[in-house]
Amino acid sequence: MNKFIPLSVPNLKGNELKYVVDAVEKEWVSTGGSYINDFEKNISKYLNVDEAVACQSGTAGLHLALILSGVTSENEVIVPTLTFIAAVNPVKYVGADPIFMDCDDTLTMDVEKLKEFCDVECELVDDKLINKTTGKHIKAIIVVHVFGNIANMEEIMTISKEYNLMVIEDATEALGTKYISGKYDGKYAGTIGDFGVYSFNGNKIITTGGGGMMVSTNPELLKKAKYLSTQAKDDELYYIHGEIGYNYRMTNLQAALGVAQLEQLDKFIKIKKDNYNLYKKGIQNIDGINILDFNGDINPNYWFYSLIIDSEIYPLNIDEAIKYLQSKGIQTRPIWNLIHNQIPYKNSRAYKIEKAQYYLNHILNIPCSSNLTTEDVNYVLSILKNI
Repeated sequence: MNKFIPLSVPNLKGNELKYVVDAVEKEWVSTGGSYINDFEKNISKYLNVDEAVACQSGTAGLHLALILSGVTSENEVIVPTLTFIAAVNPVKYVGADPIFMDCDDTLTMDVEKLKEFCDVECELVDDKLINKTTGKHIKAIIVVHVFGNIANMEEIMTISKEYNLMVIEDATEALGTKYISGKYDGKYAGTIGDFGVYSFNGNKIITTGGGGMMVSTNPELLKKAKYLSTQAKDDELYYIHGEIGYNYRMTNLQAALGVAQLEQLDKFIKIKKDNYNLYKKGIQNIDGINILDFNGDINPNYWFYSLIIDSEIYPLNIDEAIKYLQSKGIQTRPIWNLIHNQIPYKNSRAYKIEKAQYYLNHILNIPCSSNLTTEDVNYVLSILKNI
């Protein structure tokens, strides 16, 4: 079988080569150069925010967001268990402890359990949310907008205000997703909480190879993020540093890619939407499989397409389906293993994890690249149907 359809790969058919060559010819290839500034400016304009700070990765952005939220080893942070582990590891970078929360049917954080946990398992003491079991101050929530959906930000922001929690939006999978109704009508994923973080890893809707971006509702904190990301230089000539800083700045070469990719983002979303609808229509005729819907109050970026497989009806379970589709040249992936079950986090608190376990056993992600053709989609559907 010569045919191979990857899960999610870059689409580099715009001005990427032109801009990267320009950066090389001008010899601005490191953490200085006009493309970094242009990328920050263009992202800000796209998201309707005042400023953005380019960084080395989404993980770096989350780390900086936690530092700037004041999270320390004395604190705990509420996080999802159903996400990529990079969303949670920065909690440990700052010495804090995670508390794992379940997901709902959108795969994002279950706000009912979040509220219940804060109400029942914690108490407000001097305007601080204190975990009754550990006595620690819960300082922040990391909310992940999984696969291009948006978590229930209206409820999350209400809860955060009631309990004085900083909200860090991990929008690494949701660039371009926005609300189209409700309190946050017109707001993009990542622009609602105290901080928003985006990723441009190779499998994201736009890529810089690696790299990330931060936004914030607090311009002073965002300015501080840029300061910390460039080694906390108080005097660049004489190398005076006022704090512990980090080598977290994006390179000009990465940003050159990013500028070109951002020019195509709306086109990529349109392609992904069309392919999602093709899959959805075809899957309606296959017993035992459904495709996960996106929230009705948003325009999603349709980053990933997730099948829900009922192995009591469909002939194959998740593991069997992965192997069979691979034999037909189709790359698929299960969802991430739950983080609270991972070795580094086995002693961490996990609160009533139920749906996340169900979806771990039933979700299969199928090819979703923005260069996926109609022929590719129909081929995947034919293989799924004719098992």
